[in-house]
Amino acid sequence: MLQRIQTIYLTLVFVLAGILPFVFPLWKMTDGKEYYFMGTVGYQILFGLSTTLAVISIITFKKRQQQFVLNRLNMILNLILLGLFVYRSLNLSGETLAVSEKGIGMFLPIFSIVFLVLANKAIKKDEDLVKSVDRLR
Repeated sequence: MLQRIQTIYLTLVFVLAGILPFVFPLWKMTDGKEYYFMGTVGYQILFGLSTTLAVISIITFKKRQQQFVLNRLNMILNLILLGLFVYRSLNLSGETLAVSEKGIGMFLPIFSIVFLVLANKAIKKDEDLVKSVDRLR
């Protein structure tokens, strides 16, 4: 059923990984140019995979266990993306190395992880409800 709460959470993950990276820059350079995720192929691949996993997870609403596993994979992917952002911000921080300030785009994987955790909690709740009903039969 598409009207479940986890579908809303997964739609928010889709928006966070597929639409908002085009809107919010990852950081600003010292010359005032904004750096978006399209500047690096690795970021493009990771954001694309995260978006794809979110869409596949929304489509597989009848298979709760598969949806749960896809969300876990998406969490790992977002943790890798977040780790790359943290590594980049720690190694290239400061005014001397061409990065002037961090953008809100660096925090998008954190929000994605939070919504994926909430979606997995809702999926687990649904799975427990189905198991309890099966026990009564």
